[in-house]
Amino acid sequence: MSAHISNVRPKPEAVLVKIADYATKYKINSASAYETARYCLIDTLGCGLEALEYPACTKLLGPVVPGTVVPNGAKVPGTQFQLDPIQAAFNIGTMIRWLDFNDTWLAAEWGHPSDNLGGILAAADWLSRTGIANGKQPLLMKDVLTAMIKAHEIQGVLALENSFNRVGLDHVVLVKVASTAVVAHMIGCTYDEVVNAVSQAWVDGQSLRTYRHAPNTGSRKSWAAGDATSRAVRLALISRTGEMGYPSVLSAKGWGFYDVLFKGKAFEFQRPFGSYVMENVLFKISFPAEFHSQTAVECAMQIHGQMQKLKKTAADIKKISIRTHEACIRIIDKKGPLNNPADRDHCIQYMVAVPLLFGRLTANDYEDAIAKDPRIDALRDKIVCHEDPRFTKDYHDPKKRSIANALTVEFKDGSKLAEVVCEYPIGHQRRRKEGMPVLVEKFKTNLARRFPPKQQQAILDLCLNAKKLAATPVNTFVDLFVI
Repeated sequence: MSAHISNVRPKPEAVLVKIADYATKYKINSASAYETARYCLIDTLGCGLEALEYPACTKLLGPVVPGTVVPNGAKVPGTQFQLDPIQAAFNIGTMIRWLDFNDTWLAAEWGHPSDNLGGILAAADWLSRTGIANGKQPLLMKDVLTAMIKAHEIQGVLALENSFNRVGLDHVVLVKVASTAVVAHMIGCTYDEVVNAVSQAWVDGQSLRTYRHAPNTGSRKSWAAGDATSRAVRLALISRTGEMGYPSVLSAKGWGFYDVLFKGKAFEFQRPFGSYVMENVLFKISFPAEFHSQTAVECAMQIHGQMQKLKKTAADIKKISIRTHEACIRIIDKKGPLNNPADRDHCIQYMVAVPLLFGRLTANDYEDAIAKDPRIDALRDKIVCHEDPRFTKDYHDPKKRSIANALTVEFKDGSKLAEVVCEYPIGHQRRRKEGMPVLVEKFKTNLARRFPPKQQQAILDLCLNAKKLAATPVNTFVDLFVI
C-alpha cells in the first residue's frame, strides 16, 4: 500500500527565504557597485535608444490597445508612450535587449542582468508619478541603482553554479525571478508577499531555449527578457493583493521545479548574495555580439589592420583557426545557412568574418543587406574552432572569468600571421579603466540618435554626476528621455 502524501503546508524553503531576505533587508555598502551600476544604467538605456532605429523592434512597442495612455503611468524612454507598469516593463526590456548590446554575466548559466532594468525602471517611474499625484514623495534614482545591484546579484549568483541551458531552459527565468523579488519589495509588498511573489516566479511557465538555437533561431530571443521582466511586475502586483504563494515550489516531490524542470537537482550556491555580480559584470562596449565572441572580434579587428598593411584581402586567406573555450563552441560555433539577424549575431564565424572584411562590426552588419555579400559565407567556411582546456578552465575560474579567444590566419601563399590572443574583452572588470571612457562615448552616440543637442547634454551632465543622479527623482530622470 502506498503512503499518503502529507498535506501539511511547509514553511517557505531556504532558496525563497534567501532571495527574499536579500531583496528586503540587505544594505548595499559597496561604492564600486554603485559606480558600476551608474555606468550600467546609462549603457543599458543607450542600447534601448539604438534599438529604436529598428522597425522589427518598434513594431512590438506601445500599449496593448493602440492609443491607450495611462495617467501617472510609466514613460518609455525615447518614445512618447506612457503605459501601465507591466506593459512599460515589456517595452523597456525589449528595447534594452533587442540588439544584444547590453551587459553580460557568464557562468554555469549566462545572461544579461541589466534586462531587469525594464521592470525596475517601469515600476519606479509609475510609483513615483502615482505617489506625487497622491501627495507623496517620489522614489530617487539611488533606489533604482540599489534595485539594479540586487537584481544583478540574484540573477548572477543563481547563475554561478546552476545551468538552466543544459536542461533546455532559457536564462530569462532568472530575469523573472530577480525582477520579481526587487520589484515586489519596491512596490510595498510585505516580507511574506515578497516570498510569495518569488515562489510565483518559479512556478510560472518557463521559456525554452529553442528560439536561440538552430534550426529555430529567431527574434523572440530579443524580446524574451522584456517578456520576463514584465511578467515579474505582474506577479509582484498579484502578490501585493495578498494572493497566496507556494512554499515548496522548488522541492515538492514530483511537482516542484527541481523534479519537473531541473532533473531532480537542487540549486547550488557558490557564494552568499552581496554586490559581487554588479562589481564584476561584463559590458559590451565596442561590438553588439554574443559575449563569447567579443575577444574574437577584437582579435579580428587587429588582424584586419595587419592585413591592410600587408596588402592582403580575405580572398588571400586559406584558413582561420580559433582557439577558444568550451561554452563558445557549444553556443555560437555554427555552420550552414544563417536565416536572420538573430542567427548571425550568435555565429562566431560570422562575427569574425565581418570585421576581417570590413574592419567593423555594428548592429546593421547583421541585417540582410550586409549578410548577402558572398564573401562573408566564403570566409565563414574557412574558419575552424577548437577548444583550449586552459581557456575553458579560466572561463570558470571566479578569480579570472576570462572569455578568451585566439585567432591564427593562414594564407594561400603558405605564409601566416602570428596568433593574436585576447583573454579579457574591453568590457571586463580587469579593463574598467580603459573601458569606461569608451562606454561613455557609446552612450553619447546613442543619445544623438534620438535627442537634440541641448537634451543630449542635459542627460549626459546628470548621468556623469554620481551624487546629483542618485538624488534625482525617478520621474524627473525619465522625463529627460521623452521625445
